Amino acid sequence: MKPISIQTEYIKLDQFLKLADCVSTGGMAKALLQEGQVRVNGEPEERRGRKLYPGDTVEVEDIGRFEVTAGA
Repeated sequence: MKPISIQTEYIKLDQFLKLADCVSTGGMAKALLQEGQVRVNGEPEERRGRKLYPGDTVEVEDIGRFEVTAGA
């Protein structure tokens, strides 16, 4: 699992997918979510605006698993 550090209280899922280099645009994030390829904390997630907090995990099919961590 790859840690992805954020500097804020939370990050929206579509922004997180870009930060983690899973997608390069918001449109790609939307398509990935609509296809059911993203799970947050083990549950399928389709909402681009889902707020992620440190400790949450994101799994993207065929790409990998990531953990949201708090920045220094």
